[in-house]
Amino acid sequence: MNRKISFRLRGILLLLVITATSDKSIAQTSSRPNIVFFIADDVSWNDLGCYGNKAVSTPNIDKLTKSGVQFQHAFLTASSCSPSRISILNGRYPHNTGAAELHMPILESLPNLAMELKKAGYFTVSSGKWHQGNTMKSSFDLIYSKKDGEGGNGDGGENNWVRSIADRPKEKPFFMWFASHDAHRLWGTNEYTGTNKPEKVVVPPYMIDSEATRKDFAQYHDEITRFDAYVGKVVAHLEENALLKNTIIVVMADNGRPFPRCKTRLYDDGIKTPFIVRWDGANIARNQKTESIVSAIDIMPTLLEAASLPIPETVQGKSFLSVLKNPAEKFRTYAFAEHNWHDYEAYERMVRTKDFLYIYNARPQYPQSTSGDNHRDSSFQELVKVWRKGELTNLQMDNFKAPRNFEELYDLKNDPQQINDVSKKPAYKMKLLEMRSLKDEWQEQTADTEPARLTPGNHDWLMGYFYDETFVPTKRGEMPGASKKAHLVNHSGRF
Repeated sequence: MNRKISFRLRGILLLLVITATSDKSIAQTSSRPNIVFFIADDVSWNDLGCYGNKAVSTPNIDKLTKSGVQFQHAFLTASSCSPSRISILNGRYPHNTGAAELHMPILESLPNLAMELKKAGYFTVSSGKWHQGNTMKSSFDLIYSKKDGEGGNGDGGENNWVRSIADRPKEKPFFMWFASHDAHRLWGTNEYTGTNKPEKVVVPPYMIDSEATRKDFAQYHDEITRFDAYVGKVVAHLEENALLKNTIIVVMADNGRPFPRCKTRLYDDGIKTPFIVRWDGANIARNQKTESIVSAIDIMPTLLEAASLPIPETVQGKSFLSVLKNPAEKFRTYAFAEHNWHDYEAYERMVRTKDFLYIYNARPQYPQSTSGDNHRDSSFQELVKVWRKGELTNLQMDNFKAPRNFEELYDLKNDPQQINDVSKKPAYKMKLLEMRSLKDEWQEQTADTEPARLTPGNHDWLMGYFYDETFVPTKRGEMPGASKKAHLVNHSGRF
């Protein structure tokens, strides 16, 4: 009898130990911060109200900046959808991912943010635009495409965002990759159409200030307003369900606005992203702006550190969690980026510091591209119309100029809009040599290469139509970095 009681007691004690251990494990996992990552499609850094644009309505994102940190100098690694997104998710430059060009999948062998979080017990969801290839799909527990959900997912792809959080397993922390189709062309059905007025648009000097251009910009702004509205719905849901306090919120874009001289390009209108981080934990600053330079490759290590998780050795970026705590802290001195095939043959490399922008162009024989769908639309066609008349300004002609300089240099203190190329001015000779050397060093350290045979363009220049009705090249050229196996190189280059 006593022996039976003893065995029973031991069994009860063992069960209590297992339960306590299990509960502790769950508690440790659930104490990690949730992460909600909003990524807009084709939105330049200065196209939100909080960045000074008075022609577009973004009240929800503007409100987030009041309780978070707004970055003034956050740079992408490419102003091209899939290469940019892959860099964000695995902390590597495009030529180091094996997916340097548009519509290429991430290498399965490389760790990515979603998978690292999933392995640590996070419930991971992607909702909206999927542009990372099939190899990353296993990193997510659940994927909602644009058309999923009752009545479809809406033209912007945001209708499943609140649902993703509401239907999650409640015992796990979550990572939500909310990838909007806004503001990608073509402009679709939008309940916010007419919110932003053409007469308020400030037309950039490299565009034609016409009724058609203003209408095009206003419709683009309407798509941003829809994105902003759904950001607001998600934040409201988090707050209503007591989730906001322990949730890191990130708002950014994958590349610049879908207009000439922006998307795919290495000027600030293409390569600089709006970037806002809000979190009530870890003494993160509130209602502050930071001038610190950060790169998209720094995002993955920052979020992993915030979640108290190890950073894989493949990550080329560094965590800027300390900047979130102290926005005055200096971080990067240099940001690097690249422009590879995106509908048109291209090879450019960029070095950006606080005061200078340097661009190297290995295909100066071609005019500078944006993307085929942008060339088909009204703003670019307004440029074509005036170009045919021979009446474009020098800056507007930049969209058609060929051959071009193989190098460009901009003095940002005197020319923040990057309009006056000073690469051939004697006074800037030493600065040009310095920036060129930095570019060469970065390429050498990260095993970047300049193939002789690149992927050719498959779109007409003036009208933007497909040459052969294919969405992707029938035969790609050699990938930058391939001959040196850059996907195996983890060197981050100059910081």
